[in-house]
Amino acid sequence: MRNIKLTVEYDGTNYHGWQIQPNAITIQAAIQDALAKITKTHTQIIGAGRTDTGVHAAGQVANFHTRSQIPPIAFQKALNATLPRDITIIDVEEVSPDFHARFNAVSRTYRYTILNRAYPSALLRNNAYFFPKPIDVQGADAIYRFLVGKWDFSSFQRSGSERINPICEIYQCRCWQEQDLVYFEIEADAFLRGMVRAIVGTVLKLHDRKDGINRLRGVLDARDRSTAGASVPPHGLSLLCVKY
Repeated sequence: MRNIKLTVEYDGTNYHGWQIQPNAITIQAAIQDALAKITKTHTQIIGAGRTDTGVHAAGQVANFHTRSQIPPIAFQKALNATLPRDITIIDVEEVSPDFHARFNAVSRTYRYTILNRAYPSALLRNNAYFFPKPIDVQGADAIYRFLVGKWDFSSFQRSGSERINPICEIYQCRCWQEQDLVYFEIEADAFLRGMVRAIVGTVLKLHDRKDGINRLRGVLDARDRSTAGASVPPHGLSLLCVKY
């Protein structure tokens, strides 16, 4: 059996997340259906991150095992010719038999995008969260960077998370602005379900407070979801890359 690694880009607007669900259109199902047409056999793929409904990806990673002798470049061309236009395979390579897209990952990086101006955008409506109130980007960055390190993120965990251990290590995070867009980027060894959107929502709640860092520490210590801010919408979130 060959082990094939895919790097996938997708617009998650029309999908109920990555993972296959009954009676729902998902990214995983779309790719598996395309592979079935190409290889003439059912092929299960494994994703590095189980993105939620409406979340996008610039560098999702997946792998699958196959007896097919189709070369990697031919797999890429065939998949891109078969998949919907909002899913693109940007790289294909053959890897060692024991490579596992999810369990071998050492970190994942997400980016949340906010359109911060007085009026919305027709072109960015599916990829950036429109937030008309002014954001103190410097204050938000200081609060956000406080999270670097190892913490119990129970206060930012959405119900239904499959990860039992709520402790994650944040390797780096930063907030910055480019014209009307404000970005929140974060890299960690693992993420709880809904964690990034809950963190960004909490930072937006605290960004202009002088005691914002202390309040964030209090939210972490509470280990109670009700103490954190409301989650921002999913369409501003994108999985940027996965490191191995």
